[in-house]
Amino acid sequence: MEIQNLQYWRLYLLSMVLGIGGSFQYGIQVSVIASPAVHVQSFVNHTWLSRYGAPVDDSTNQLMWSFIVAVLSLGAWAGAVHSGSLPVTYGRKKALLFNNIVAIVAALLMLFSRMAKSFEMIFLGRFLYGYNVGLGLSVHLMYLGECSPKKLRGFLTLTSSIFIGFGKITGQIIGIKEMMGTEDMWPYLLAISGIPAILQFVTLLFFPEAPRYLYIDKGDTEGSEKALQWLWQAHDLKLELEDMQKERESTQGEKKKTVKDVLTSRCVRWQLLTLAIPCAGVQFCGINALYFYAFDIFRESGVPEDQMHYFAIGIGATELITVTLCSFLIDRAGRKKLMGYGYLLMGVTMSVLTAMLSIKDLNTWIPYVNIALIFCVICIYGLGPSGVSMALPADLFLQAWRPSAYVISGTINWLGMFLVGMSFGFIVEGLGQFCFLIFVAYSIFSAAFLLYFVPETKGKTMVEIMEDFNKLNYKNRAADTEKTDITLATKL
Repeated sequence: MEIQNLQYWRLYLLSMVLGIGGSFQYGIQVSVIASPAVHVQSFVNHTWLSRYGAPVDDSTNQLMWSFIVAVLSLGAWAGAVHSGSLPVTYGRKKALLFNNIVAIVAALLMLFSRMAKSFEMIFLGRFLYGYNVGLGLSVHLMYLGECSPKKLRGFLTLTSSIFIGFGKITGQIIGIKEMMGTEDMWPYLLAISGIPAILQFVTLLFFPEAPRYLYIDKGDTEGSEKALQWLWQAHDLKLELEDMQKERESTQGEKKKTVKDVLTSRCVRWQLLTLAIPCAGVQFCGINALYFYAFDIFRESGVPEDQMHYFAIGIGATELITVTLCSFLIDRAGRKKLMGYGYLLMGVTMSVLTAMLSIKDLNTWIPYVNIALIFCVICIYGLGPSGVSMALPADLFLQAWRPSAYVISGTINWLGMFLVGMSFGFIVEGLGQFCFLIFVAYSIFSAAFLLYFVPETKGKTMVEIMEDFNKLNYKNRAADTEKTDITLATKL
């Protein structure tokens, strides 16, 4: 078995190349911005003073800082929208090469912003970083899923979550004051994402285009077979080519599906619900809110201010370790159980955390229990929803539907992140510790949806997965005469 898996070493190498310039960029951009906050706000104030002869007032300075943080999500939404057209028109590989150029331009803007005395360059750079993240994350998952054999599809697509965790902890570590979190180094810290962009641009040139894209979208049978042989180092590709042939025949004469098609077609209704509720909606399970609120809990527990950053690194390391463990479980336990029971346990644990926060002043040991509960939620998230939310979407849609589905997924994900980031402070102010009850309700609902309705996709071909979902899409409608490319595929 080990010898069989070793034959895919080029595919594993591709997953690393895609990760370092794809989901890693998301992780590092989420975490690296917190460290230079004071220095960037000071730079904005000094720049304003030199231009207009008066310091910027506190509310305006805070508003500009909030926009610097939040504009990443808006840029990522723009990138996610283009993930439905660029990889279809130009291919997955060229879309990523272009995406790296965007990140390099963003890094240069950050690097020279202080020299140019322009905080507007930081705004634009942050937006372009967001675009790079939104496009890169979607195409990363698309590319890797279309290169992987079904037995490794879950494991390999889940590596995207590992790279997100790796990016988060990298940003937290290099942002400490002993490294780059200083007043002199902050432009270099914000420009750091240019390095992985250059690495991916150079190394990706040596890898082939996604085989499924070549075969199904471009009709290049010979090119697809060569790409598979190079990536898999196998010559017996009959089953994989037959599966692609079925999918290609089902879409012959059909145009690529638009976002409107995905939203309105009955034949992908349950796939869309699965994509939207537990996968793209992962922002609403409270994990990012928990990251934000963690510092308040640490403060209430008596953790010194200068040590909180190291506790944050501990949280990032915990998520990275558990997501890595999930990669070894996903093709054994399956997507449905890991994500469904993960959401259920997250809901229960956050309920206990809410209760413990309510009585935190009754005893000196209770705040430490709250810290432990935060780490428990992170562990559960890493073992289930975090990894599976990246792997499951690759299983849900056939080739013609996949790019537009990723546009919808990215839109929900990034706008959700924007809303949570902008509104969470007001929610905490209004509800206090009871703010977590909103996330508890979402987690419990998602768990019930997954465990009762969503079929398992582990170890199945794309067409077999569509057959399972059609039982839900056309439930009690056996006589339904609607003809779609998916129903044709399931008849083959």
